[in-house]
Amino acid sequence: MNPYLSIVVPLYNEEESVDALAHKIDKVISGFSFKSEVLLIDDRSTDDTWLKIEKLKKQIEQIKGIRFKRNYGQTSAMVAGFDLAAGDVIVTLDGDLQNDPADIAKLLDVLDEGYDIVSGWRKDRQDSFSRVLPSKIANLIISVTTGVRLHDYGCSLKAYRAHCVKSLNAYDEMHRFFPALASMTGARVTEIPVNHY
Repeated sequence: MNPYLSIVVPLYNEEESVDALAHKIDKVISGFSFKSEVLLIDDRSTDDTWLKIEKLKKQIEQIKGIRFKRNYGQTSAMVAGFDLAAGDVIVTLDGDLQNDPADIAKLLDVLDEGYDIVSGWRKDRQDSFSRVLPSKIANLIISVTTGVRLHDYGCSLKAYRAHCVKSLNAYDEMHRFFPALASMTGARVTEIPVNHY
């Protein structure tokens, strides 16, 4: 039986966080009544990220590991995850513990209200002002130019209905634009506040 939920996590040199992240995700999905899978995409890390993934695959049965032959970037890692995901719903999150896996359930609840994409909004963002200000300006520009008004295009924590993103051809840093690109095909997009660490 195919899983309902696929969790896609792009990783690059995350040897210090991948264990904790995987176990937090496992705790969350253990509470779901449906089947889930976790796709850890190693974007050809130069540290021990892949070795950690290999160990995690033996500890947590839902984990699958994919390793790139070279470094392609976060968008390519996400797209590879979309292509390989077997679930009806795909959730993406960062591999560095900035996103809280406990928020996945909230995203899924809102998705069930009839949306196709639920985007996380780091409302209480824990970054320096020098990072937050350019991000706010970029979010405003993207919202105005695309017509899809989100506070936080840069948050990786998002839930998608698989059919909305499997057809997207993306490259470079286009993962930030997935909600806007999908909305052009009629996808219903919304945003909810999520934790940020």
